[in-house]
Amino acid sequence: MKGILDNVRHLSFIEHIKMKIITLAFAWLLLTGCSTVYPNKAITGQTFPNVVGQSLEKNTVAIPADFNGEVTLLLMGYVQNSQFDIDRWLIALDMTETQVNAYEIPTIQGLFPQMFSTVIDNGMRAGIPKSLWKGVVTVYDDGEKVQALTGNENASNARVVLLDEQGKILYFYDQGFAVAALNEVRVILAAQQ
Repeated sequence: MKGILDNVRHLSFIEHIKMKIITLAFAWLLLTGCSTVYPNKAITGQTFPNVVGQSLEKNTVAIPADFNGEVTLLLMGYVQNSQFDIDRWLIALDMTETQVNAYEIPTIQGLFPQMFSTVIDNGMRAGIPKSLWKGVVTVYDDGEKVQALTGNENASNARVVLLDEQGKILYFYDQGFAVAALNEVRVILAAQQ
């Protein structure tokens, strides 16, 4: 061990800086090199693509196939900061007694998150009551497909997708949370009944 420490001390200042730069560059590539930025899009009227996720209960969920026959609200987050918007949507839906099947859909693209999906999912399980695990479906393998559909600029904003019984997008909102957006969803839901 002492020999290793002696070698580290003998590195010149320049070599030490070079090693730090290489290490930081490698870490940056791991964290961001496998993700792509897609421009935001208006997708109302399109059919939601077939994607597969896993609930926190560890059940495979095919979206939108497993929701067919029911109007469904997807609250999609692309980064952890999206949770703030998603929480506001869930609270507002509850406070207004809006009757709709709502699912949180963490949607993560890239190789790095897929490699650590178990750690990410376990972290979510630790912070979410077990009674709600069925309603949280994480999409890893198809994360890029979903983000390409909606766009992922301003990734901290939650994406809100209201699907009809066949998986057609009735409403799309990519600006996080707003009372006006909630009211628009409620008007569309009332028209569906």
